Amino acid sequence: MKKMDLVSGYKGVVGLVFGNENSASSEDSYVERLLDRISNGVLAEDRRSAMTELQAVVAESNAAQLAFGAMGFPVIMGVLKEERDDVEMVRGALETLVSALTSLDHVKGPKNEVQPALMNTDLLSQEAESISLLLSLLSEDDFYVRYYTLQILTALLTNSPNRLQEAILTIPRGITRLMDMLMDREVIRNEALLLLTYLTREAEEIQKIVVFEGAFEKIFSIIKEEGGSEGGVVVQDCLELLNNLLRSNSSNQILLRETMGFDPLISILKLRGSAYSFTQQKTINVLSVLETINLLMRGGSEADPGRDANKLTNKTVLVQKKVLDYLLTFGVESQWAPVAVRCAALRCIGDLIASHPKNLDAISSKVLGEEPQVEPALNSILRIILRTSSMQEFIAAEHVFKSFCEKNLDGQTMLASTLIPQPQSMSHDPLEEDVNMSFGSMLLRVLTLGESDGDLEACCRAASVLSHILKDNMHCKERVVRIELEAPIPTLGVAEPLLHRMVRYLALASSMKNKDGKSGTAGFIQLVILKLLVTWLADCPTAVHCFLDSRPHLTYLLELVSNPSVTVCTRGLAAVLLGECVLYNKSSDSGKDAFTIVDSLSQKVGLTSYFLKFDEMQKSFLFSSVKSTESHKPLTRSNAASMAEIEDVDENDLSDQKNEDHPILSSMLDAHFVSFIKRLEADIRENIVDVYSRPKSEVAVVPAELEQKSGEGNNEYVKRLKAFVEKQCSEIQKLVGRNATLAEDLAKTGGSGSIQAEHRASGASERVQAETLRRDLQEASQRLEMLKAENAKIESESSMYQNLAAKMESDLKSLSDAYNNLEQTNFHLEKEVKTLKSGGSSVAPDIEAIKAKAREEAQKESEVELNDLLVCLGQEQSKVEKLSSRLLELGEDVDKLLEGVGDDIGLPEDDEEEED
Repeated sequence: MKKMDLVSGYKGVVGLVFGNENSASSEDSYVERLLDRISNGVLAEDRRSAMTELQAVVAESNAAQLAFGAMGFPVIMGVLKEERDDVEMVRGALETLVSALTSLDHVKGPKNEVQPALMNTDLLSQEAESISLLLSLLSEDDFYVRYYTLQILTALLTNSPNRLQEAILTIPRGITRLMDMLMDREVIRNEALLLLTYLTREAEEIQKIVVFEGAFEKIFSIIKEEGGSEGGVVVQDCLELLNNLLRSNSSNQILLRETMGFDPLISILKLRGSAYSFTQQKTINVLSVLETINLLMRGGSEADPGRDANKLTNKTVLVQKKVLDYLLTFGVESQWAPVAVRCAALRCIGDLIASHPKNLDAISSKVLGEEPQVEPALNSILRIILRTSSMQEFIAAEHVFKSFCEKNLDGQTMLASTLIPQPQSMSHDPLEEDVNMSFGSMLLRVLTLGESDGDLEACCRAASVLSHILKDNMHCKERVVRIELEAPIPTLGVAEPLLHRMVRYLALASSMKNKDGKSGTAGFIQLVILKLLVTWLADCPTAVHCFLDSRPHLTYLLELVSNPSVTVCTRGLAAVLLGECVLYNKSSDSGKDAFTIVDSLSQKVGLTSYFLKFDEMQKSFLFSSVKSTESHKPLTRSNAASMAEIEDVDENDLSDQKNEDHPILSSMLDAHFVSFIKRLEADIRENIVDVYSRPKSEVAVVPAELEQKSGEGNNEYVKRLKAFVEKQCSEIQKLVGRNATLAEDLAKTGGSGSIQAEHRASGASERVQAETLRRDLQEASQRLEMLKAENAKIESESSMYQNLAAKMESDLKSLSDAYNNLEQTNFHLEKEVKTLKSGGSSVAPDIEAIKAKAREEAQKESEVELNDLLVCLGQEQSKVEKLSSRLLELGEDVDKLLEGVGDDIGLPEDDEEEED
């Protein structure tokens, strides 16, 4: 039922393609008659003749292919299954299938026309029994049966790879039968090799089985038999199959290393015959071997936990097997080799030494050439960078130095130690005479010959190498900062720092663009020099100080950030460079400190516009499309010719400003540098916000300002304290105002930027604002503590005076009681006198005289005591009034403090009055 459904559906498609059933009726009827003769014929010769005619018509007509797909598969598969003994009939059936699955390129039709070959391939691959039947034919003795069967399987795999891979995995010994074909006759072997190459692409299970069946031994045996790198396309297919087995598969790499080793692979690089003759096929073969070495240096897939260990071991073994010598031969010494081979060899050298201490030492000690003209390999590679006319070769050679300097402090220091300026008289020697020059002298000479346009591009290349020497190495940065160059005309100028010369060349690149209208080359030069300066100033206050020593540098940089005629990335890197002048600025000189730079930036560019430069750069194609260094297009039959003939970059293509995604520029801004810029940007944003939020001259809290000066009255003291607090409040208000302005700028920036940039800017603003408020609160708290201490001192004095007043009140009460007692005694004496007078019998003394005398004495005594008491009270009253006035000035409620004082003293007097 399934076959009938497929056939009926297929007939419907035929009708749709040709409009109606009658449009191809002649082909349909003819194919139908031939199929009827094959299936129902009585005579064997007639059936064979019908098969031959069917194959011919299917090979020539799209309509016949469609008709065969609709009706012929059951008939042909029946022949293959039931008539194995009739070899001629089986051959014809297989050849007909090959024709039905092959597209007819010479038959022209509408572009949107359904391809009959693809439809037939899809129909046949849906039948698992058909795949099994075809694989069983590989064990037949007839050569053509095996050959046509492999062709059919290759056609199925080309158009329906996943379906065929799944079917072969389910068939017992399916892969084994294919592997056996590699030991067959040459034509069969080549077809089987091509089939396995297609079959092993991105199919890990099949890769494992193929390796288990001895693929490595068979592949290298065929390569040796075919002549190694001098061989034809068969060697290319063998290497492509080998690369499929090793790509992203660390277990297969380990198996190759521990069984056959890398010797058979490296031996392919040994040039035979005419070493100077590179045909296109030989170029492709060498490129394929270099790709194999590159795969071994990757160590496997990124998800493999043992990848790093495997990568390290592979690199070690490769260098032990002298592969570095062959790579240097192809990439450096053999300038007659094709550009594609030289570039691939240089990239392999870079990958081989990256993060591998022993291999780094090996490349450092390599010398090239023959006595007496020998020189270090690194010098030769530097010469390629400075001289080559191929930008692709420059990029590949520059990759070597990038790998050499990455996390290699000793290597960077070694190269930097050779940077010794040559006398002006020697710097104009021809480039051909630099063989005996040191690495650093050669580099510095080119760095200082950038006055003309041609030299400026060479200087740019040298600057790229210098940026790798300085990267993440503080010792090298400070050493190179101290390098001073002679003025072009010694009598007209003083020595110039190398850093200043680089900034001057950056400005020259702009004028060069304006002069000839080519923005591409100038943009490339600007980007490379900016990258050098950004790398140099990073985390290096000494370099920042040197950069700011010349005031025009800052002015030029501010103009470059706002220049609409330069590329987005140029403006962005200039903004990063400005940010570094703030972030790593340790200067306290007026005009060079961080605050001055931020102030200039705010006035001439604006913080909103400045921060937008970062966002625009991050969104640019160069930054957003940076790929991993391991992204590499596999070398296959389809793209081999184009990859072997590298068309070098045309500099005129760089003249379009919109073409910022050029591969040259992309190579300059690799993934590591872009990641570094993104981290640096966040720090710059936060630091600039912090500097902008702080006042230029922070108020120092001097404790003496809070102390009362000698001879200063209380009123003047309180007024001075009030003025001091007002000054602090005014400073805080200004600070809050600047924070508000900054928050508004950041809000605008965040609104037009990405969500991530918005969160970063908002987070930085909030952190800085919180820190500022915390600092202000801390200062206010300190002032409050001092005022509290002063208040406590005043309260202590007030308490002492209150105690003294209470004591005086107590003394006054005692005197009052004595006076009252005296009055009572006097009253009793008067009463006694009256009694005596009323008695009249006795001789009364002169009572009135005694009374008068006693009253006089008592009054005198009382007046003396009262006078003393009033003097004391007057003095105390004066002190209380003075103290009350001061407490009022300090804001204390005097009435409240004195409330209740003396109330208990008056109670006895009230009681006496009641008794009286």
